[in-house]
Amino acid sequence: MIDQFQVVCNTAAGRRRYMQYLIPQVIASDVVDRYDIWVNTVDKQDIEFFRILAAKFPKINLIYQPEGVVNGIASINSFYRKCVEKDTIYFKLDDDIVWIETGAIEKMVRFRVDNPHYFLVSPLVINNALCTYILQSQSKIKLNGYYRAVAADEVLWRNSDFACQLHEWFLEKLKKGSYADLHCGTYPISMNRFSINAILWFGSEMARFDGVVPGDDEEWLSCIRPTEIGASNCFNADALCSHFAFYPQRAALDEHNILEQYAEYLNREWEKDPKMKEIHRIVQEAMKTVEQNKEAILAQPEIYQTVPQPKPSLFDKLGKIRLPYLTFRSIVQMKRQFRKKREKREMKRFTWISGA
Repeated sequence: MIDQFQVVCNTAAGRRRYMQYLIPQVIASDVVDRYDIWVNTVDKQDIEFFRILAAKFPKINLIYQPEGVVNGIASINSFYRKCVEKDTIYFKLDDDIVWIETGAIEKMVRFRVDNPHYFLVSPLVINNALCTYILQSQSKIKLNGYYRAVAADEVLWRNSDFACQLHEWFLEKLKKGSYADLHCGTYPISMNRFSINAILWFGSEMARFDGVVPGDDEEWLSCIRPTEIGASNCFNADALCSHFAFYPQRAALDEHNILEQYAEYLNREWEKDPKMKEIHRIVQEAMKTVEQNKEAILAQPEIYQTVPQPKPSLFDKLGKIRLPYLTFRSIVQMKRQFRKKREKREMKRFTWISGA
């Protein structure tokens, strides 16, 4: 049954910093027929990196922004119009998916074929709020309290310290080879937004609305469209991948060298596999090339228009003015505030995950 479909992975690109680890895992998969890299960036070195790899690997197909204008995540929607081919399964991966379980792409494609009634399907994604909720509900992870199934939860989505501990917890499982212990079945979901870090759909289903995705693509694809047609989505928690960061988490994860820890793990694993070792070598050569030729690359003409940022109005400028003011506090209040500041400085990193 799976042979009846073309399998196309795609990524809204993107940052070579992360994609140097994602790309080898995608193109090494025998089940992937094509890897569409949506060039949604004005970073010339990133673009050159993708061009080099497209020339090296026949699977890689660069798709440029259809309107010729890049505006961050707001210009991603147009690319969905390129995802409407018949007899095709699309697997969209965020550019900062840094690890994919061996065989997970094929496993997810088979799950997609076997479950055509779902609108979207997703693997279990490490550092995805609803996937963390699944792990919590199945006692696969022990947290310091109950956290709700909310896509933008203040802890499971936003908190950078939690994200650090979550990745450190998972990295230990990778190093011990025990990550398969997290496999825990399937979980249909409806009328609830979730972060679309890794999702699969049928091209024929996207063709029903010509790939026209209005507004916030995450809200529309995960919640609005399936609700309109009376369908649900589903997590297949028997296939795993790891997502690096949401924007509020990124700085703290960099401080704790989380990406470097994934890189060390992947480098060790890929050294054991001749195919992965060679792909990784080519990708790293491309990384070096864009650094060595930085000046020449930056001198190249722009390929996209960018959306100009509006000039601040007088009202905006006035709103940024901060005037000094006086506050009157008792000695008790001053001592209390001083104590709180001291405790904050001395407090060790808060523990979210048991044993972290």
